[in-house]
Amino acid sequence: MVSTFLSSPSVDLSQIRLEIRSLQAQLVTWRRQLHQCPELGFREELTAEFITEKLKQWGIPHQTGIARTGIVATIEGNRPGRVLAIRADMDALPIQEQNEVSYKSQHDGVMHACGHDGHVTIALGTAYYLSQHRDFPGTVKFIFQPAEEGPGGAKPMIEAGVLKNPTVDSIIGLHLWNNLPLGTVGVRTGALMAAVETFEVLILGKGGHGAIPQQTIDSIVVGSQVVNALQTIVARNIDPIESAVVTVGAFHAGNACNVIAASAQLKGTVRYFNPNYAGYFKQRIEQIVAGICQAHGATYELNYQSLYPPVINDGAVADRVRSVAETVVESPLGVVPNCQTMGGEDMSFFLQEVPGCYFFLGSANSQIGLDYPHHHPRFDFDETVLGMGVEIFVRYVEQG
Repeated sequence: MVSTFLSSPSVDLSQIRLEIRSLQAQLVTWRRQLHQCPELGFREELTAEFITEKLKQWGIPHQTGIARTGIVATIEGNRPGRVLAIRADMDALPIQEQNEVSYKSQHDGVMHACGHDGHVTIALGTAYYLSQHRDFPGTVKFIFQPAEEGPGGAKPMIEAGVLKNPTVDSIIGLHLWNNLPLGTVGVRTGALMAAVETFEVLILGKGGHGAIPQQTIDSIVVGSQVVNALQTIVARNIDPIESAVVTVGAFHAGNACNVIAASAQLKGTVRYFNPNYAGYFKQRIEQIVAGICQAHGATYELNYQSLYPPVINDGAVADRVRSVAETVVESPLGVVPNCQTMGGEDMSFFLQEVPGCYFFLGSANSQIGLDYPHHHPRFDFDETVLGMGVEIFVRYVEQG
């Protein structure tokens, strides 16, 4: 599974690249150790211990226990300059791994199925390299964040002051991305990932015999009309130039063919890119649910949560990431600008505080079967990408 950087005889291998290539075997070892011990959000004790042990070995000052399991490490360059933060998320998912590999998860029902083990490894590799090569301007803060998959660790880390002392001027982060082939980078100005909001609707009708419907208020009929009507929000209320999704992913009601259900439960998610829509969907969904329920004599309970805002990249920082990536990746596709996804990420909270850029680093290799999607029980990636990620971060830092 370990290969070399994508390259050709004409490529000038700089000293940075040569030294990072020499770390590749170590990066793979770290990643596989992390992969074997996945942990859910705010429970990343073993992961935090692993990170702390490495930072201590390298003499890198750091703080632990931030937002429970988070870690912040700081490396100062030999020249004055601004403060850059590099963020890496640490948590895994409640998925039973189906890969039969030597580094398979040893924690039953938990798996690194989204690449966060790779994110931690890349950040550690970058920290190690910079600790040995301090001829760069400014200061780099490494933010190892818990609970990205939920309930969200970015916001509590910000509230704990990770962007202060010293104050962060800009922030970058990457996500290994099996939707792009190895050796490509997805980066764009503006919205990269969507806001994430969820809703649960409990419709309260009146149960009864299926043969005597006039005595009832059928919650299934009411719920069905709610599902259909919710689709009109995007179709008829949102500017067609904008992108948004309202999905009802669960509908639970009744348990017998001859009984009209007294209640029905709907669960769904809302996604959008434009931050101006914050608050709009909650209001519109409640209007629709309330109107339909009133028309049928039913009542309802609505639980609506706004989890993550959209990931919005700063133009200047994104341009710089793009410029650096073009010197590192050697795939014919190179840098891919059209890489938006309706997936969400709490990196968005950091980007609300300081200018920054979150980008995708292609990690799929279909030729060797490493192209399963994120959150799949057989997700894995080509580990060549680890060195590529380190090189992008290092080159970004050394540009000042």
